[in-house]
Amino acid sequence: MSFSVSCGSDTNDGSGEMFDASLYKNPQSLDPQIADDVSSRTVISNMFSGLLALDSEGSVINDNAESYEISADGLSYTFRLRKDNYWFRDIDGDEDYSEGEYFPVTAHDYVFAFQRLFNPETRSELAGNFICIKNSEKIMAGKLSPEEIGVYAEDDYTLVFNLEHSSADFLKLLTTTPALPCNEEFFYSTKGRYGLDEDSVISNGAFFMRQWFYDPYGSHNILYMKRNSVNSQYDKVYPSYLSFSIEDSQEDINSEFISSDLDCISTLEFDNRFEKKKYSYDAYRSITLGIIFNPEDEIYSNENLRKALAYGINRESAKEKIDNDVEMAGGLIAPAVTLLGRSYRELSADSNLSEYNKEKALEYLGKAKSELNRETFEPAKILVCNESVNPDELHVLSQQWSDLLGIYIGVEEVTESDFYSRLERGDYSLALYPVTADYNSGISFLYKFSDNPYFSINDDTKQSVINLSGIADAQDYVIAFSDIERDILGQYCYIPVFYKNTYLVMKSENTDILYEPFSQAVNFQYAKNFD
Repeated sequence: MSFSVSCGSDTNDGSGEMFDASLYKNPQSLDPQIADDVSSRTVISNMFSGLLALDSEGSVINDNAESYEISADGLSYTFRLRKDNYWFRDIDGDEDYSEGEYFPVTAHDYVFAFQRLFNPETRSELAGNFICIKNSEKIMAGKLSPEEIGVYAEDDYTLVFNLEHSSADFLKLLTTTPALPCNEEFFYSTKGRYGLDEDSVISNGAFFMRQWFYDPYGSHNILYMKRNSVNSQYDKVYPSYLSFSIEDSQEDINSEFISSDLDCISTLEFDNRFEKKKYSYDAYRSITLGIIFNPEDEIYSNENLRKALAYGINRESAKEKIDNDVEMAGGLIAPAVTLLGRSYRELSADSNLSEYNKEKALEYLGKAKSELNRETFEPAKILVCNESVNPDELHVLSQQWSDLLGIYIGVEEVTESDFYSRLERGDYSLALYPVTADYNSGISFLYKFSDNPYFSINDDTKQSVINLSGIADAQDYVIAFSDIERDILGQYCYIPVFYKNTYLVMKSENTDILYEPFSQAVNFQYAKNFD
């Protein structure tokens, strides 16, 4: 999942005329309330701006909010909006700002966005992150109308959120894609095409859409954007243009980055050539990779067999045999998730919640053999997406299980599309499944286990995950997260194996490209090039 970028500059302040980027696959939708793929989120982050944003250190700062107040009980948030943020669409194609092409962003645009987010007809998979908002669950269940969501405009530039319960995560949530505004009049004017083509998008951010050409059978697909100077808060945006070529191969993008003038790439795949002095890179352990089991599989649906495999992983021994792209995982929440300025895994009393125990592994193996009425097990394979991890890393586990349990479990590597297609069909026994958050949040991470059909966790645990959003003190999260991690791990439906890196790699002359490692969105509005 990646893009690449190049730029040129004729000044000495780092500002550039053009950044040329490559997106891995065409954006599925530029509708912020439903967009859930890397390409879409990258484009959206450059086209839209919201109430709040994250700075380069990951701290929450004002964006289109001029200020905000939080009630003493933490149940009401009142935002005062800037009056110099505008919607813009280049209707006549002259790249100029003519009368009728731009108009103010108001509090009503945020109200409509949240009404859409929770409307069951929108079918947003992102709404669950915001269930702390008053009436949200009832609206999603069809018991109330979307207009009854706890979000309203006191006037054109005053926006109020009422919550069901206080949430220490709420300000962070407002920096994410689903919280971006949506203009009601423009939305309905697109007649169901909102976010799907260049005529059905509008910008209130750093750049506007100039052209979006995509032919699934063509070879020159491109998405072209220009600096949105109508927004005064973006007067200091450095690039003047963005150009995204749309590619179908991660390998092609990586190779092009190494061999050409492309200057930046976001990728899951690390190449040792990135170590050269002309590159700089940041790595974030933001993904957890773990083993899931087909609940319909005659053998691996057996709980005692799953326990035997879980207790049979010697992480201490395995860590000496894997490369730096991954580290052995003992918990569910990846180390890149931070609380109080530190990694949650550092704050947790026990960062490794998964125990190696030879005796227990053999004990549960014996129980599984008795229940399944067999002395041996036929060889099986772990289904692995070839874009998630080097499959060679899994051979360490295969060897451990073979030596201790006498069970041979190999690796079957498939493409991303085949991986998810196989899961949907139930055509697997075991699979290495990636989990990450929608944003820097343990709540978002654990929520993935409550609403995913591939994790057979019980209803009580699902409710415990939902209840996390009601915690008002960030310090209380540490205990709550650890308790739920132990609960989920104790059900043996997901065995964590690796914490996996995502990477932002740049040519050394590039700076100030913003990267969000969980959504993997990349924002170029402050990007500079000192070539």
